[in-house]
Order: sequence, then structure tokens, then C-alpha cells
Amino acid sequence: MTAAPALRPAAVARQLLLASRPVSWINTAFPFAAAYLLSARDLDATLFIGTLFFLIPYNLAMYGINDVFDYESDLRNPRKGGAHGAVLDRRVHAITLWTAALSCLPFVVYLVAVGSPASVAVLAGSLFFVVFYSAPPLRLKERPFADSITSSIHFVSPAVYALVLTGTEWTWQLAALISAFGLWGVASHAFGAVQDVVADREAGIASIATVRGARWTVRFALVCYAAAGIVMTVTVWPGPLAALVAVPYLLTVWPYRSIDDAHASEATAGWRRFLWLNQLAGFLVTLLLIWYAALTT
Repeated sequence: MTAAPALRPAAVARQLLLASRPVSWINTAFPFAAAYLLSARDLDATLFIGTLFFLIPYNLAMYGINDVFDYESDLRNPRKGGAHGAVLDRRVHAITLWTAALSCLPFVVYLVAVGSPASVAVLAGSLFFVVFYSAPPLRLKERPFADSITSSIHFVSPAVYALVLTGTEWTWQLAALISAFGLWGVASHAFGAVQDVVADREAGIASIATVRGARWTVRFALVCYAAAGIVMTVTVWPGPLAALVAVPYLLTVWPYRSIDDAHASEATAGWRRFLWLNQLAGFLVTLLLIWYAALTT
């Protein structure tokens, strides 16, 4: 059998870019940058280096590892290939893993050097879940409920890391805010898993949606989004206004509350809206953070 020709560097770069999910970069960089800036109140090197780390290398590691170990199931999934995830050519699997590791390394070295034992522990935990969400032997994405919790950690941990790195004093209102963010992450993963029920079952992949069913999982996501909004009402002003940000998510997910497993792929339409809804939510949260910063200066 003739070996497949090597991919050109431009083709490899394109696949790596797709694997990193550019549309989602902001979802991990923003929590770190916002938490760090509001805590440290300083535009220092660590802010910029940490933000860049959580913007690109972190996402390449998180999604690239996922695309490598999900290759067989992604081949069967018609929505893969683009913003919803790359179907990586087998020839770039090793390159993806090496690029993810080497691109993260200098940032991690710096962040460890400027951090404390507590911040290093948080960073190590964050990267542990990035790797073992997809990679064996743990492969947490195939452990129902652990999959949604781990996915949420991917987005919450950059903010927690920034708070620990800056030595922020924890209050119950701050814990409530982080908890609300965590509930949002759990809901978002659960709803995202619904569209893949058929493909995942055919590939023998377990998830919260394949185990509990599409209808139950959508309703679980609705409960978590609503809970996130409710929890935000007890945070420091103007935090309670962020409860309103949960409303568009509830409106987006609500039409799928009775979807059955056979039609679960129809939830992809809602998921496409969700990806752009995140940008709107980020804008609204940014306005509230600016307001909070002005009130506490």
C-alpha cells in the first residue's frame, strides 16, 4: 500500500487552527483576564502572558487532545469539521499533541515561576482536567456527570487560577459568583452533548446525554442555567444584574425540552445559536465588570 503524502505546512497549520476552536478562545482567556485585572488592578506582564496562554495554547491542548482521541467517533459525526470540531487527519495527530504540549510549556514555566504553591496547584489541576477529559486512562468525557463537571472546570478554572494567583480574599459572594459560572458550564456541556446522542451511541461513547437521554439532559441544562441565574442574585452589586444573562440561554434551550433521542441532532440548531450567544453574554458581563470596577476604584 502506498503511503499517503505528507501534508504541507500550511495544511498542518490550518488543521491545528481548526482544532483549537478560534470561536471559543475568548471563553477561557476572558475569565482569566477579567479575574486577574479586577483583583490585581495592574496591567503587568503576568496579565498579558496568562491571557495569551489561556487564549491559544490552552485551547489547542484542550480541543486538540479531544480531536485526536475522538477521531473514530468524529468520522461518524456529520457536524464535525469547523467550529464544532475538526476531524483531524491521522497524519497530524502526533503533531497536534506535540504542538499542544510545546506551546503550553513556556507559559506554564513562567506561571509556575511567578506563582505560589496554591496557584501552581490550581494550574496543575486545570491542566490535569484538560488532558484527562479526553485522554485515557481516565477519559472523563465518557463518565456521565463527570463529563459536564470537567467541561465546566475547563472554563471556570482560569478565573479561579487568576484569583488564587493574585492572592484574592475569598468571600461567600465571590464563591457564589464562581458557583454560578460553574453551573453555566455544566448546563452548556450537557446541552451540547444532546446533539451527539445518536453519533456517540453508534461509536460506543458514553455521555450524560447517551445515558440519561436527550429529553432529560435538555431539562437538566435548563435547571442548571436557571440555577446559575438565581445564584447570581446574591453576588455583590451589580452582579445580580448578570442573572438576566441566563435568560437568552433559557430561551435558546427551551424549544428542545421535549426532544427525543431519535431527533436529538435537531438540537444542533440551538447549539449554533449558543456559540454566538456566548459573545453577547461576554459583552454584557464585560459592561457589568467595568461598572463594578468603577464602583470599587
